[in-house]
Amino acid sequence: MSRSFVAPTSIEDALAVLTTGARPVAGGTDLVVGARQGKAPLPDALLAIHRIDALRGIVEIGGGIRLGALTTHAEIEANPMIRDRFAALADASAIVGSHATRAQGTIGGNVMNASPAMDTGGPLLCADATVTLRSATGERVLSLDELWTGPGTTAAAPEELLVAIGVPPPSPRSGSCYVRLEYRRQMEIAVVGVTAAVALDGDSVSDARVAITALAPTIRRVPDSERALAGSDGGSEAIEDAARAAAAGSSPITDVRGSAEYRRAMAAVIARRAIEGALARANGERVPIPASPALYGGAGRGRR
Repeated sequence: MSRSFVAPTSIEDALAVLTTGARPVAGGTDLVVGARQGKAPLPDALLAIHRIDALRGIVEIGGGIRLGALTTHAEIEANPMIRDRFAALADASAIVGSHATRAQGTIGGNVMNASPAMDTGGPLLCADATVTLRSATGERVLSLDELWTGPGTTAAAPEELLVAIGVPPPSPRSGSCYVRLEYRRQMEIAVVGVTAAVALDGDSVSDARVAITALAPTIRRVPDSERALAGSDGGSEAIEDAARAAAAGSSPITDVRGSAEYRRAMAAVIARRAIEGALARANGERVPIPASPALYGGAGRGRR
């Protein structure tokens, strides 16, 4: 069987190739692993987009950010603006795969892979991120809720290319945190993950976002958990109520990495840690990046 491989240097040329049925690939960290494990064969036609400079870069826009689709996890983790304003995204990017994965894997590929266990999905969802999809005939912007339709599936048409991810500016006195259940320090896939993002007004929580990872067919927010926090004093009772609601709002599966019962039980624990981390950051306290090792009691291993 013959396969084709094309590596254009412009978005326009890439869009033209997409109309022929080719599949875009950037870092290839998911595509190659999937093929080696027999999950899916390599496509007959590959469109390599790694040479398109217009898809790279982190740009500040009015206090928010625009992430080019080819921005790597390592670049996100190292960016001072993201570490300061969107700490949960830095938390997540800092623990994706291994050092090699983070150097090659891209945020665009991660988002379009649509895994319910992706680390960066929850932070982006809680930050109201949007994706820009472009085709030869036009462009459209979708929320992540609109993009992710199921495990490994999206609403993007075959001829559409993700070109950028937009994240609006955070509220004043806000903080965010992503924590996942970890068995090892490298090449881990989330068994349970929770993102929390809060904004404070005086002594109360004016806004709250809580999203669960690896606990449902898609990464999703948990409204009951958010309601338990919003309007509260952010104290221990509100945190516990929100953590229990996050667990109750999950619908985990049983697989080789954990049973549904174990995942649901740990969801409350991880949610509590994520909420505590977000509140601490909103109050100006130092929580190292990534937050997961710090909130497991190993603060010296994180870095801000």
